[in-house]
Amino acid sequence: MHSAQQCFINFQQSVSDIELPERFTFPFYYKPHPLCEIAAAELQQHLKSQNQWQHNFGLEDHLNDNLETADGKMFGVLVVENSEGKIGYLAGFSGKLANQSVLPHFVPPVFDTFGDDSFYLAEQKIINNINAEIELLSASPELQQITDIVADLTAKSQTELSTLQTEMAAAKKQRKQQRVTAKSELNEQQYEALEIELAKKSVIYKIKLRDLKLHWQGQLESAQLELDKLTNQIEQLKKQRKKMSARAQKKLFQQYRFLNINGEQQDLTEIFSDTAHQVPPSGAGECAAPKMLQYAFNHNLKPIAMAEFWWGASPKSEIKKHKNYYPSCTGKCQPILGHMLAGMEVDENPLLANPGAEKKIDILYEDEHILVINKPAGLLSVAGKSIKDSVQHRLRQQFPDADGPLIVHRLDMATSGLMVIALTKRANKNLQQQFVTREVKKRYVAIVDGLIDQDEGEINLPMRGDYYDLPKQLVCFEHGKPAFSKWQVVERKGGQTKVYLYPKTGRTHQLRVHCAHHLGLNTPIVGDSLYGIIEPRLLLHAESITFEHPITNKAMHIQVDEEF
Repeated sequence: MHSAQQCFINFQQSVSDIELPERFTFPFYYKPHPLCEIAAAELQQHLKSQNQWQHNFGLEDHLNDNLETADGKMFGVLVVENSEGKIGYLAGFSGKLANQSVLPHFVPPVFDTFGDDSFYLAEQKIINNINAEIELLSASPELQQITDIVADLTAKSQTELSTLQTEMAAAKKQRKQQRVTAKSELNEQQYEALEIELAKKSVIYKIKLRDLKLHWQGQLESAQLELDKLTNQIEQLKKQRKKMSARAQKKLFQQYRFLNINGEQQDLTEIFSDTAHQVPPSGAGECAAPKMLQYAFNHNLKPIAMAEFWWGASPKSEIKKHKNYYPSCTGKCQPILGHMLAGMEVDENPLLANPGAEKKIDILYEDEHILVINKPAGLLSVAGKSIKDSVQHRLRQQFPDADGPLIVHRLDMATSGLMVIALTKRANKNLQQQFVTREVKKRYVAIVDGLIDQDEGEINLPMRGDYYDLPKQLVCFEHGKPAFSKWQVVERKGGQTKVYLYPKTGRTHQLRVHCAHHLGLNTPIVGDSLYGIIEPRLLLHAESITFEHPITNKAMHIQVDEEF
């Protein structure tokens, strides 16, 4: 059992002149408090200098790192006040570090799955034994031999039956022709005799087919019986494994019991019972944030502020930059932290605010069929779950007679720039087709938070949603949808680069991901709160659009300069 003093870390510098926050950090959208920044810097120095364990983070200053096996990690700091009124902090990591759950300097896991007294190890050993038995039986020569016999008998039976059926079809055709010829050449009595003879031949063939089927049925049933004896044994073991795994998983979920400041406790099954999938996702409860809060509540430490940062090489799919701060994930942590932060004064959720409320939509072109507008940054294209105000909502009020759905394409809430609006169903249908066939040409302008060496290039990175952390998107070569962008450098200044971006597809967050991902431009757009660093606004603007007027077929080109 860790004591409060074991994991409570004193600040190396005086922090007495730094004002404490009035409320605890809202973990899903924040700028780190100065105390958290100091704590994070100290923890990062510890990661560089410690020699008690080794882990391949994939950093350039680790000479033995192998980038193929590099494993960056999310770390967290939780500023706390102890019972004596002293301010310090806790440190935590997500998942395992150096293949261990418990390491000095860090808070322990909520439940140590692989601890010496863990039931999970014993049950996992039994499941592993079942796996070994299944593997042994599946690879046995006896199983392979009888499988080959069944396959061989099946092939032979199908060949013989097919040959006989072909012969029967030819014989039937011949008998039919005999009847046609006989009707013109034989008398009634002779024809009846022929019919009896032909009927007998038909019956003989049917009996022959029946006997052949019975022969092969007997052969196959005998071989299949031998095969079933072996496969049933494997299936029973698989059912036993599934039952044991489900039981162990449920029992494991129940071991993860999370506290809040009121001393209330809920396990993972209770916490996730009201979520869409009801079942906790893999790794739930192993992130840094719940670990640190659990330790604080268990040891009478008052949480003050929290921040999490990435340390190491970026994952292949996600966008994580070394030393950057990131919010807690929505899929795994949001339900858990919702319970753990109950009863605490927490910063308001800025995602529920409407930053576009006082901003105006500029109409740059208008006729009876379409509009072209300049959407301000911070305004939704269509209504969200908690915010009704949007381009669609406002224009529906301004143009009540419009019979179309108005919205043909969208811009992210944080992105400003040009949108084409359809006022009629006919215009909407035509414009949609132009977008589908990629006849519409768009150019965005952005400022990315880094210097790009090359002057232009192409990015082809397929994308899909991050199921555990929506609305974030992932690069996924296995299940992602094609996403293609071109880019061109406009200016380099002050450690940043201004670029033109040309999306050829329209995936959610496509330009933001293509800029930030290490296989893309490897530098996020300035102000990207999802893939970069939070700033007053995202410096991404839909600057120009070229399309064909849906009714007049006139070529349309509209451009509006960015405000940054």
